[in-house]
Amino acid sequence: MARQRMRYITLPSGDDVPVFGQGTWFMGERSSDIQREIQTLRHGIERGLSLIDTAEMYADGGAERVVGAAIKGCRDDVFLVSKVLPSNASAQGTIAACEGSLKRLGTEYIDLYLLHWRGHIPLKETVNAMEDLVEQGKIGQWGISNFDVNDLEALMTLVDNEQIATNQVLYNLSRRGIEYDLLPWCRSNSMPVMAYSPIEQARLLEHPALVTVAKRHHATPAQIALAWVLRDHNIITIPKASTVEHMIENIGSLSIHLEHEDYVTLDAAFPPPSRKKPLEML
Repeated sequence: MARQRMRYITLPSGDDVPVFGQGTWFMGERSSDIQREIQTLRHGIERGLSLIDTAEMYADGGAERVVGAAIKGCRDDVFLVSKVLPSNASAQGTIAACEGSLKRLGTEYIDLYLLHWRGHIPLKETVNAMEDLVEQGKIGQWGISNFDVNDLEALMTLVDNEQIATNQVLYNLSRRGIEYDLLPWCRSNSMPVMAYSPIEQARLLEHPALVTVAKRHHATPAQIALAWVLRDHNIITIPKASTVEHMIENIGSLSIHLEHEDYVTLDAAFPPPSRKKPLEML
C-alpha cells in the first residue's frame, strides 16, 4: 500500500493520525510468536500504519515489550497508544503504571494514554494524574476506553471535551449498539472514536452476508467488515494482524467503497439498533 492512500483523522489536540492502526491484543503471549509479531508490526509501520495500540493488560505487559522491539529505531515515525488498568488508575498508581509501560516500550513518552475502562477510583483522581503526566512530558495526551454516554457526561463535569483525545470502544457489524447514542454524542462533541475488534476476532468472517458483499467487490470478508467500520469518518480502527500477509489483506480495505446495495445487505443481516443498549465489551 502506498503511504499516500492512507486516510487521516485530526484529534482534538491537532495531531493527524491514520484512521487505520495496528492492534496488539493477544500479542506477546507465546515466545514462539514474538519475532513474527515484531515483523508484522514493522511491516505495518513501513506501509503507513503508524498508529499502534497496546495496553499494560495485554499479556501482562508482553504486548508492550513486543511493540517496544518493533518500534526500536523508528520511534519518531509511530503514534503510540497504551492504557492504564482501572485498578491502577489512582493518583500515584496511574503515574507508576505509565512508567512501567514506558520501560517496557523502551520510550520516553506515550503519544496517547487511555483509561482502559471506568473503575471504582474517582475520575477526578485519574484525570489529575493524566494531566500531571502531560505536564511531565511522559504522555502527549490522554483519553478513555469503554466509556458509555453516562460515563462521558460524568467526565465532562471535570474537563473540557478538547482534553479527551478519543474514546476507544468495541464496534463492528455485530456490535452496533453505540450507533444509537454513543456515536452521535461523540460526533457532536468532536471526539473521535477508536473501534477495537472490528472483525469480532474473526468470528464474523464466515457470515453469508459478508461473503456475498465480498464477492461483489472481489474482496475478502475481513476487508468488507473493515471498510464498513471506516465508512464513518469520525472512526479510527485498530485490527490486529497475526502475519504480514494478514496485515496486507487488512490494508486492502482502504480502497473499498461500499455501495447502497451493500449497506442494504449488511443492514438486513446486522440490523442497526432501535433503542439504547448497554455498552458492550470484550
